[in-house]
Amino acid sequence: MIGSVHVLEGGSNAVNGIWTQFGGNLSFVCLAISLWAHFSIQFQRRSVTHEKFAFGIIAGGASIGSILLAVEVNPGIYIDIRFSPLALAGMFGGPIAAAFAASLAMVFRFWVGGAAMIDGLIAIAVATGIGLAANVWIRKRSPELTDVALLSLALGGALIVLMAVLPTLVHARVLAIIGLPMTVLNCLATVLCGFVLLKTQQWELERSILVTAFSQSPDYLYVKDRNSRFITVNENMIRLFRFRTTAEMTGLSDFNLISRPRAEEFYYLEQQVMDTGVPLIDSVERIEDRYLLASKVPLKDRQGRVIGLAGVTRDVTERTALERELRKSKNLLSHAMAGMSDGIAMYDSKGFLVFCNDQYRAAFPLSGDARVVGAHISDILRRVAETGERTGIPDADREEWIRSVSATLHSNKDEEVQLHNGDWRSIRTRLAEDGTAMAVVSDITATKQAEIALRLSAEQLKNLAETDGLTGMVNRRAFDEAFARETAGSARKNTPFSLLMVDIDRFKAYNDTYGHPAGDQCLRVVSRCLRQSVSRPADIVARYGGEEFVVLLPATSAKGAMIVAEQFARLLSQENIVHTGSEFGRVTASIGISCATGATLRVNPNRLLSEADAALYDAKTQGRNRILAHSPEERHAIKDVG
Repeated sequence: MIGSVHVLEGGSNAVNGIWTQFGGNLSFVCLAISLWAHFSIQFQRRSVTHEKFAFGIIAGGASIGSILLAVEVNPGIYIDIRFSPLALAGMFGGPIAAAFAASLAMVFRFWVGGAAMIDGLIAIAVATGIGLAANVWIRKRSPELTDVALLSLALGGALIVLMAVLPTLVHARVLAIIGLPMTVLNCLATVLCGFVLLKTQQWELERSILVTAFSQSPDYLYVKDRNSRFITVNENMIRLFRFRTTAEMTGLSDFNLISRPRAEEFYYLEQQVMDTGVPLIDSVERIEDRYLLASKVPLKDRQGRVIGLAGVTRDVTERTALERELRKSKNLLSHAMAGMSDGIAMYDSKGFLVFCNDQYRAAFPLSGDARVVGAHISDILRRVAETGERTGIPDADREEWIRSVSATLHSNKDEEVQLHNGDWRSIRTRLAEDGTAMAVVSDITATKQAEIALRLSAEQLKNLAETDGLTGMVNRRAFDEAFARETAGSARKNTPFSLLMVDIDRFKAYNDTYGHPAGDQCLRVVSRCLRQSVSRPADIVARYGGEEFVVLLPATSAKGAMIVAEQFARLLSQENIVHTGSEFGRVTASIGISCATGATLRVNPNRLLSEADAALYDAKTQGRNRILAHSPEERHAIKDVG
């Protein structure tokens, strides 16, 4: 009970004594909650109500014990940590546990009496109420450590308020003198005991899940001792041997359940497992008319000694019957498939080859010997990797390739694979309802070669259609497509886009003077100089028509375009192609430049062409052999490159 206190002489020793007594109080409460955590497993077999009833009694007992160990700070006034188990009873046990815990604590506190009895009863009710409020808060989920911490803070706050408002406690100045240790220890007890209860609930949940999984497993599960006697079994084992409860099978052995010869066989195998420590995996057993697939592993104690074994038995009667029917129909299927031109293979749900015809093996000459009934798909693929039968197999991690390809066996898919000798195979895989995968393999080498030849022809025709025959550069048609594509890209990115329009000066006079073959060679030299003037893959040089060329420069400013134009003019000058019909005595070119950014490119990209054409016209009318730049916004001065 919360009570009053007087300040005594030798305050330091008194406070130390109080802390020591509180420590014993805390230890008792934690011990009570820990004992409940240890024995609560016994109540799981009973009803939930019984469990909450028992928890309420334990919490109430812990509260009473705390009262008995209370620190007396004034005649008839005691201070203890009874409130922690009451709050925890409300939070973890709900109304039933809280009611029993609070009732026991109140009755005992009333029996003890004292000056602060009424205040103590009020404090018990408040602490229990805080726990119930926390229970309502977490009703639809499992409690967490954060919830316990919040409960602890709420309880501490409530105790401080009670010490500040309850008359007897206010009169005794309890809050000022002993409020801190009392509040801190109640909060600490709440956190420690709450943590124990949280871990207990977690362990109970995990145990419940394991017990439920063991009991309700669709397989036959059991545990035997060192003499092969049953220690525990699940419900399927009970039904298999027609017992009503697990207790009826406990202590029995196979000698009590099946014929002696069969029991001796099982006993020998189980003793061998326990003697050698080597598990028995997927051993076929037959009990009455049922076919079972059993796996048994030895059980060891902490010192590594074998103390028994655990067994998992799966009923494979239906699968065995299916395999038997499959074997019966195999001959009929073989006759039906023998005359087909395609290869046929069937894999079961686990990836084992259950049927294939000769054409299937012949379709893969290097791995055909591995494609036999009973072989697993991973072993077949491993032979393929070892022989290099298929192209595209990574050398670094073949096992990973084998795993990834094996994983796609049981899926509907069509694929084409190329063999080491250049032949092609079409593999069409279809999945049946029972999980069986059927693969149909066809030789598509001729079809694939024709397809490749057709694609190459189409690419060649496309290149011819987009390439200027004389200069080998992009033609007008391909330029129009590239111009639309690149200007749209620059508009989206809001980057500058430049265009050069180039015209060979006095080219008609050059043709008339030196002839058309020389004119064609001149065009080739000019195109080569243009290609050498650009350095980025994105830059495009095209023949625009006759002696006119155009250069697309994405993400290039007017200054950058001027550098490209000057580079071209310099290279052309170095060629020094004699041209007596030109005022310069050699072949020269006039260049118009235009540059634009996002807004212009989005609204009217063709304005680039018109501005570049206008700049080229001005360059020619103003004396030729020069560079002039225009843009949609402004025009730049002439650059004379003569």
